[in-house]
Amino acid sequence: MRRILPFASCLAFATPALAADMNLTVEIPTLKVAEYHRPYVAVWIEREDHSVAANLAVWYDVKKADGEGTKWLKDMRQWWRRSGREQTMPIDGVSGATRPAGQHQLRFSDGKPPLGTLAPGHYELVVEAAREVGGREAQRIPFDWPAKAPVHLSASGTEELGQISLDLNP
Repeated sequence: MRRILPFASCLAFATPALAADMNLTVEIPTLKVAEYHRPYVAVWIEREDHSVAANLAVWYDVKKADGEGTKWLKDMRQWWRRSGREQTMPIDGVSGATRPAGQHQLRFSDGKPPLGTLAPGHYELVVEAAREVGGREAQRIPFDWPAKAPVHLSASGTEELGQISLDLNP
């Protein structure tokens, strides 16, 4: 019994390692235009050399017959040039339907798809939106990973994107 007690007391003081997480809010603004189409949106993380570290979300018209919705993915020019043209759509756990106007919450955890295991370093979160009969806009938020303390970062779009908030937790 004596051998078990020291081991048990060690377990009492052990704390589980917590994975870092990333919480993102993307706002799609309400636009008063004659012909409104929901925007296609891509969210990804870029390394300092602008290569893609992770695709986090791609919202497009996934229900169009024969994959017709993918036809306009190239309108998100930055994402398309850096990653999109190399992808086979839909991307499991990343692709989804377009979203209506409003705030949309996304949550990612280190070590879990689609974020995966992001190496420590300096990155940029990029959110790009393109809308048929509308405009195109991209916003960037630089950040360091992993966060050493809780961090709140934001960017504000002017046309196709509204407020974008990024919360990092160690």
